[in-house]
Amino acid sequence: MRFRTVLGAVTTATALTLGMGMLASAANAAPLSANDWDYDSDWGYYYSHNGKAKAKGYIDVSYDEEESNTVHISGKLYDRDYRTEHQGGKCGYVAFRYTSWDDHEDDWSSSYKTYKQCGTHGYKKIDFWRSDVAQVEVKVCQIGLHSSFPTKCGSWHEIYNAWDDEYDYTAA
Repeated sequence: MRFRTVLGAVTTATALTLGMGMLASAANAAPLSANDWDYDSDWGYYYSHNGKAKAKGYIDVSYDEEESNTVHISGKLYDRDYRTEHQGGKCGYVAFRYTSWDDHEDDWSSSYKTYKQCGTHGYKKIDFWRSDVAQVEVKVCQIGLHSSFPTKCGSWHEIYNAWDDEYDYTAA
């Protein structure tokens, strides 16, 4: 029994010594590099309110330096409305909104990136880039073949927010 107690004390002392050494080296470590803020993830499937349009994809955020990044968003938009236009069928529609570093959180740009897919055969490829972006959200809707006004929209879904700890960005 005494051997276990001594062995336990030695193990604890060794762990504390190693732990203190790790803390000391962490304090002397170089500051975070831009690559430490990089982020990539799948997003979706997200749906229109009635489920007749859906989208999914991938986001890749690469930082050059603090508050200087390039965001690449890719994916696919599907039209799942099998009705004809005369039967009231609509196209799939997806919109992306973003906030730049110069704006406040949730201060969305008036410029949206949108895609439209009409027909249930295949999908519309989503592929675009933005620079110096702090937040990105996506919303899936339906839209008439010749319309400019989306309907049956689902809610906005956050796919990136640099101000949120979940996305690993912390300003120096």
